[in-house]
Amino acid sequence: MTLSAANEASAEADAFASDPAVYKTLLESTLAIPWRIDWATMTFAYIGPQIEPLLGWQRDSWKTIDDWVARMHPEDRETVVEFCVSQSMAGVDHEADYRALTKDNGYVWIRDVVHVVRKENGEVDSLIGFMFDISERKKTEQELVDMHKRLETLSFEDALTGVSNRRMFDLHLDTEWKAACRAGQPLSLVLLDLDHFKQFNDNYGHVAGDECLVEVAEALKQAGGRPRDVVARFGGEEFVLLLPETDWEEAKALAERCRSAIAGLKVPHAGSECSDCVTVSIGAGTIVPTDTDHPRDFIRAVDDMLYLAKQDGRNRVMATRL
Repeated sequence: MTLSAANEASAEADAFASDPAVYKTLLESTLAIPWRIDWATMTFAYIGPQIEPLLGWQRDSWKTIDDWVARMHPEDRETVVEFCVSQSMAGVDHEADYRALTKDNGYVWIRDVVHVVRKENGEVDSLIGFMFDISERKKTEQELVDMHKRLETLSFEDALTGVSNRRMFDLHLDTEWKAACRAGQPLSLVLLDLDHFKQFNDNYGHVAGDECLVEVAEALKQAGGRPRDVVARFGGEEFVLLLPETDWEEAKALAERCRSAIAGLKVPHAGSECSDCVTVSIGAGTIVPTDTDHPRDFIRAVDDMLYLAKQDGRNRVMATRL
C-alpha cells in the first residue's frame, strides 16, 4: 500500500468513526494489521487481532513503542527507528520495511505504512498505520538478486573449467597493470598451452578432452593460490596466470610448479610426441610497467616465450624479464 492509499484508509476510518462496530469490523477483516499509537504517551491505543497469527505476540503485549522496537531485527532497528521517529516528528507520512521478531524467534518481513495525525495547532496527535506481511515479496526480490549475481558470475567464469574466462582476465590485467604502474611493482604472467592437444582429442574424444582441461584448471588453481592471483582459460587449450607483485624468479618457480603439477596428473597421452602423458609448454614474463608500456605488448612477449618453449621440444618453461 502507498502513502496515498494509507491516507484514503485514514479518511475512510474517520467516516466510519460514528459507527464503531462497522469501523472495527472493517479494520479487523483485512489482511493488513491496523494500529494506532498515541504520540504523547508513545503507547498503543489499538492494534488489530491479525498481529497474533502473524507474529505470535498477543495483542495486549503491544503496550508501548518500546515493544515495537524490541521486536525488530537488531540489524534493522537503529536505521528504521531513527527514520520513523524523525519523519513522525516532522509530521511526514512514511513507510518502512523491516524484519519483525516472531514469538518463536523467527522473523517476518513487514512493511509499515504510517500516517501522521495532527492536531488543529499542527502538533502531532497520533500515528495510525498498517503492517503488511511482505515476506513473499522479499523472498522473490532476494531470488532475483541471487539470480543476477549468479548470471554476473557466469559471465566472468569459464563454463567448462570454472576458472576465470578471458573477459575476467582482461579486466584484472587492466586493474593490476595500473596498480603496478603506480606502485612501481613487478607484474608477472604465465601462459600455458597443452602439448599436442589436438592429437589427444583425436585419440580419446572431446569428452575426455574436456575432462582433461578441468583437471588441468584445478591443478593450476592449486599452484596459483594467492588471493590476487588470477587463473583463466585464455582460449581452447591455453591457460594464463596473472601474478601481481611477483618478480621474475618467483614467476619462473611458479611456472615450473605448474608444469610439474600437470605432468604429475599422469593423464595418458599416446599421441604426444614429447611424453606418454599430458604436458604443457609454458611462457613466462615479468615487467615493472611504466606509462609508456602497454599490456598487449607484454602478452605478446610472453607468448613469444611460449612459442620458444614449443620450438625447444615442449614440456618446458621459457621466461623473459622485460
